[in-house]
Amino acid sequence: MNPGLDALLAEVDGSRMATTVGVLAGAPFTGRRAGTPGSLAARAWLADELSQYGAAVTADPFPVRSVPEVYAPVEGSWHDGTTEHHLSFGRQVLPHLASADLATPELGDLGAAGTADPHGRWLLVPAGMSLGEAFRKAGGAMGLLVSRAVDADGWHYTMLAGPQPGRLPVLTLDPGTHAAMSAGRDGRLRASSPIRRTGATAANLHARWPVTGTDTDTRILLTAHYDGVGDHPGLRQPAASDNASGAAVILEAARILGPHLPGLAVALLDAEELGALGSAHHAAALTSTDTAPLVINVDGAGRLGDAAAVEAGGPAHALLAALDQAGRHTGLPLAAGPVASDNRRYAAAGLAAVGIGAGMGGYHSPADTADRVDPATLAAVCRLVVATTWLTSTRLSSLIGDRR
Repeated sequence: MNPGLDALLAEVDGSRMATTVGVLAGAPFTGRRAGTPGSLAARAWLADELSQYGAAVTADPFPVRSVPEVYAPVEGSWHDGTTEHHLSFGRQVLPHLASADLATPELGDLGAAGTADPHGRWLLVPAGMSLGEAFRKAGGAMGLLVSRAVDADGWHYTMLAGPQPGRLPVLTLDPGTHAAMSAGRDGRLRASSPIRRTGATAANLHARWPVTGTDTDTRILLTAHYDGVGDHPGLRQPAASDNASGAAVILEAARILGPHLPGLAVALLDAEELGALGSAHHAAALTSTDTAPLVINVDGAGRLGDAAAVEAGGPAHALLAALDQAGRHTGLPLAAGPVASDNRRYAAAGLAAVGIGAGMGGYHSPADTADRVDPATLAAVCRLVVATTWLTSTRLSSLIGDRR
């Protein structure tokens, strides 16, 4: 029994976190892509929440370069020789990250990369051919057409981290459309690929609760990224599970723990979707000052399956032991699994770090809506974070003789 911990766990409120997810996934925050007005608005809202919980809050800006932006819907129509088919933006067609910008639709015959005269044609890239090879075989081509899987709701996945633009427009097509075009290569395609790269300023949000006595070390750092992949023109991408859910869990854990754990630190991170740039920036700052907190990161607390996934990195043995004890105490099953998120940046910098994930619905698409985030999952993950933090803090305090 641990009556102090159990009293804290009783404060966890799944409904409160679901409300937070709904706010962050709302239209005013426009998908929260790093450097956008929606991201800035979300950051201000989060800072206000943390301040209300008694934390000192600061923002740490940093530059991000070459941020992909689809700035207009793809205009695409395919004529198979008999019938013209309009291509649905976001479902059947989306610009590839390696695409050059093509603002105005261009008309060209269809062909197959590597088997047809490429000049003036839209070339269908066959399965098994890399994009690099397709570029090499596409001299004089209009552009490239790549098959890419869609999610269970029929949406293309939006990615921000990946290759830099090549010399040709590149469009991704859903597998059915790609197969239909490949079967009727005598057709023609008229399409645009409106994608550009911009520079922007991102910012991490840091919160710290007042310390007591002479102990000023940050022992435990709770993290989650608050950025999303951003809206497309005419297409909302709420980024609810990824990662409004993780941000909501960390906010709730901070609300509960802040008054009881002096020196608790929280980092709500930006630009994770661009390659975990916010955590890389923060990890470098920590190591430059010889600060080595134990890091607990949450990315995806949308809908729990059989167990929450846990990935550990760095010297995390003690943190894993506390996490295991917390899982048994709260009744949440844990399983080793990939959590490809900010925790990896902290671990790569030599810090003890664990990543926790508990499911995402509608990953990187318009289907990632707040109604698909389960309040019971939010509560279960938050209870795990609270228990792990409390148990870890208790062990650290006993080791240094802190009797608070």
